[in-house]
Amino acid sequence: MNKFRIGSDLIGEKEIPADALYDVQTLRCLENFPISHFHLNEYPNYLKGLAITKMGAAEANHELGLITDEVYKAIMQACREICEGQHAEAFPIDMIQGGAGTSTNMNANEVIANRALQIQGYELGDFKHCWPNDDVNCSQSTNDAYPTAAHIGLYFTHLDLLKHLDLLIKSFRAKSAEFAGILKMGRTQLEDAVPMTLGQTFGGFASILEDEVKHLNEAAADFLTVNMGATAIGTGICSEPGYAEKCVAALAKITGWPVELSKDLVGATSDTSCLVGYSAALKRLAVKASKISNDLRLLASGPRCGLGEINLPEKQPGSSIMPGKVNPVIPEVMTQICYKVMGNDVCVTMSGEAAQMELNAMEPVMIQCCFESAELLMNGFDTLRVNCIDGITANADRCEAYIKNSIGIVTALNPIIGYKHSTKIAKKAKETGRGVYELVLEEGILSKEELDTILKPENMIKPVKLDIKPRK
Repeated sequence: MNKFRIGSDLIGEKEIPADALYDVQTLRCLENFPISHFHLNEYPNYLKGLAITKMGAAEANHELGLITDEVYKAIMQACREICEGQHAEAFPIDMIQGGAGTSTNMNANEVIANRALQIQGYELGDFKHCWPNDDVNCSQSTNDAYPTAAHIGLYFTHLDLLKHLDLLIKSFRAKSAEFAGILKMGRTQLEDAVPMTLGQTFGGFASILEDEVKHLNEAAADFLTVNMGATAIGTGICSEPGYAEKCVAALAKITGWPVELSKDLVGATSDTSCLVGYSAALKRLAVKASKISNDLRLLASGPRCGLGEINLPEKQPGSSIMPGKVNPVIPEVMTQICYKVMGNDVCVTMSGEAAQMELNAMEPVMIQCCFESAELLMNGFDTLRVNCIDGITANADRCEAYIKNSIGIVTALNPIIGYKHSTKIAKKAKETGRGVYELVLEEGILSKEELDTILKPENMIKPVKLDIKPRK
């Protein structure tokens, strides 16, 4: 048997591996763009987006009588197989490529056409029975099919991200409930502030992450507007009247999502603001995740010479030279992930600005960055939750000691003993190194019972009115 078949395009002929589902333009992409380790077959949601896009086009083209029943059925079966995760090895190309995504679109066209040929009982590469361009790519251009596939793939990814984020939020909520009765010092500018509970700290982590769900959903909603039918530059050349509407209706039916057609296809074809917007939403989420990770590292610092208010699970030895050292490796890796997402957002922003005339040729790197950022965050959230948050324990005695020794608790006494007394106590505590608690008792300003009432957790962490009068 021959190990190769001959494929050809306007550049010339090339030998294609005999059993490959891809063809000559995919092979040219492999040769031209050995750029990164980000390969198309590593992004299953994107492959699903490509397949669904081609299914929507096939539905419209079949209804308009542009492809035969046999070709239509074969294309649809090939696309369903790709959606199910089959044939991933046939998409080996680099995500980062020149040509505004033409290589990706043609990789999909060639694989679907060749698989359709197999389904119909023909040889691979015998394209007269099903052409990558004339049949699979009928009524399309890369400039509408490629971004539409990215929109669909990224919306699938968005839905996945929400699941991982929700699990992390629930983990923080569980710790908030577990630590609800543990009083600790809050801090502003890394200085003692006023008391709070450790539960409030973890509840705050959950809340600021939960707030981002709305922003993510708003940004992702833009993916549901597509420019299918725009073809090359938005004028719809090479498509028939009604094709765009039929294709988008088919996409909505296949996905079950409210997919709609862009109002102005010329404007939409060069506009990549939905990618810019979603990347920005991922960056917002990353900024918060990094803040939380840094707080965890500070709260767990020590174990004896830092804050030491919480204990992170010990995951690995922390030094090749310092015996007994254990580092906060999970929050550290989460922060690094967040920095990568922020860097990707810079790339997406600059690429979005680079659109020229009727197209943005920088879409490939924008799409890659968005997929990568979402995947990094999902993996990071799972790692942070399973390997860190779920196993955190509190050092309640350390938290209590900080409270009693802190100058900051004088703020809680201020409404009762007044600013003058509070300032006096705070100054003396700072000068002597003694705790506010003992100085208030020593000065006879409040009784121990009164002081303990004021410093009860439930009276320290929310607005209260106490009927206590100072003695002096």
